[in-house]
Amino acid sequence: MATTNTASIGFEEQIWEAADILRGNMDAAGYKHVVLGLIFLKYISDKFEARYQELLVDDDDVEDKDAYAEVNVFFVPPSARWSVIAEAAHTEEIGTVIDDAMRAIEKENKRLKDILPKNYARGELDKRRLGNVVDLFTNIRMVEHSTDKDILGRAYEYCLSRFAEQEGKRAGEFYTPSCVVRTLVEVLKPFKGRVYDPCCGSGGMFVQSSDFVRNHAGNIDNLSIYGQDANPTTRKMALMNLAIHGIEADLGGYNADTFHSDLHKTLKADFILANPPFNLSDWNDGSLNDDPRWRYGLPPSGNANFAWLQHMIHHLAPNGKIGMVLANGSLSSQSGGEGEIRRKIVEDDLVEGIIAMPTQLFYTTQIPVSLWFINRNKKQKGKTLFIDARKMGSMVSRRLREMTVEDIARIAAIFEAFDDGNLTDVKGYCAAITTADIAKQDYILTPGRYVGIEEQEDDGEPFEEKMARLTGKLSEMFKRSHELEDEIRKKLGAIGYDI
Repeated sequence: MATTNTASIGFEEQIWEAADILRGNMDAAGYKHVVLGLIFLKYISDKFEARYQELLVDDDDVEDKDAYAEVNVFFVPPSARWSVIAEAAHTEEIGTVIDDAMRAIEKENKRLKDILPKNYARGELDKRRLGNVVDLFTNIRMVEHSTDKDILGRAYEYCLSRFAEQEGKRAGEFYTPSCVVRTLVEVLKPFKGRVYDPCCGSGGMFVQSSDFVRNHAGNIDNLSIYGQDANPTTRKMALMNLAIHGIEADLGGYNADTFHSDLHKTLKADFILANPPFNLSDWNDGSLNDDPRWRYGLPPSGNANFAWLQHMIHHLAPNGKIGMVLANGSLSSQSGGEGEIRRKIVEDDLVEGIIAMPTQLFYTTQIPVSLWFINRNKKQKGKTLFIDARKMGSMVSRRLREMTVEDIARIAAIFEAFDDGNLTDVKGYCAAITTADIAKQDYILTPGRYVGIEEQEDDGEPFEEKMARLTGKLSEMFKRSHELEDEIRKKLGAIGYDI
């Protein structure tokens, strides 16, 4: 098994260590937005300064906002420029200076309106520590670390992952492990069209989709991004993340619950990628019972898994595809009508593939998960691909596993072979199964039922000889266990305890 993992190193860690100075007695959720906002501010300041110097050399108007907008650079007004912030680093007013800079930048850049954090002046934020971080950032010119314009984007994503690690269960609101997102993206291949995430968190699905296009020499302008999130703070993180990556997106005009306030009612997406909250309860108070999205049946109010799935199918274009994360219970549950809903979706020939994922991929939960791939226009009609990937991945810490680059490439290649009709089933790993055979299994979609047991290599020892050897060894173990029992009885008897 290959061991190359997707963890970031180097510059991203340098940024994290600098930002971590701010922590003090604040919890991760409290200082997350302070750190991410400061990184964002330093990045747009550096990008502005680089463009400013270009205009000076060309003897152009350095205060012409259009000269910045035309190269997708945010205009930073004089009072918000990093030189002003750096000069105030070791004053009591540093928090107020940063807050004012954020407001000034929002005023000059409509895309950033009401997005940037403005809480640096609050009393619980240690101004000495804040000044030290400003000093560190002053000595780091982010745009010089790489010709890749997304270097700060990677640092932003890296910090998101570290905050997710620290926040544990709460991190599920804003972060999906990058290796899970990359697996969805590499299988779906969103080169062109409308990409949608109905519970977009910090925007990781969009960033990875855009990276996929760039890495395959595509044009990012061929993607249109749509999404929404119920959490107002998470939505702001997503908008900052997308702005750093130069991605234009429609996340609706406000935060909203997707089920009760669908901000993209008429959207028909070409690609939908999502990691909805696992097993969300109490999502329907009865007001959604007659909603047209429940084409395959009303999902139980105690579990929204099939509500999310049907919501996405409802928003799918005629040739559209879905890649989503669901708890494993959705593969086999029969309660609350879920079994009937799953049966109808399978019979409608929408399920292209199911991947059973390894454990320990998420900071937020140990619940086993699977990836579902839905396709309105499957190349292999009447067949579904099952992959048991539970043994894949490598441990990158005592608690966390990552799918390796090689793992993800192997899965993507299997989907390609399946689509092309060239797949060779591998026992214990992958198999293409007909809908008729799925029906025989009562429409349960657990991959292990279909891929079988991995073939064991023949060691060449005749069966009779092996059984004689193993039973002989077992007999010796039984004998030894009896001897140990007698010894324990004697020891306990010696101190007055008979068994």
